[in-house]
Amino acid sequence: MARLGTLERSIMDALWEHPDGVFAHDLAAKLPSRPATTTVLTVLVRLTHKGLVSRERVGRAHLYRAAVDRDAVVAEAMRAALDEAGDLEGAVQRFVGTVSPEVAAALREALDARDAR
Repeated sequence: MARLGTLERSIMDALWEHPDGVFAHDLAAKLPSRPATTTVLTVLVRLTHKGLVSRERVGRAHLYRAAVDRDAVVAEAMRAALDEAGDLEGAVQRFVGTVSPEVAAALREALDARDAR
């Protein structure tokens, strides 16, 4: 799963907010940047090919839905960012040094659960 561009992220955020699905023209109207419907359609097709969006034919249009949840996309972005680190240990140390106690506890719990498997 590749990193999302700004418009891709805005579209995914809108789809996550509307789990029952959205038509492209309605989606374009909801986005703060007010892109053209054709632009939104292009991005939706790209996101569909990436496996992030599903579509269902409804009459002459398609209803679009997020095919993955937000947490999966965030987790993949975190993994991809770490893959780009020149110094993995240094990057992780810097990251851990900046997180809240709640995030540190969640990381500790996840690592403990992984080790228990």
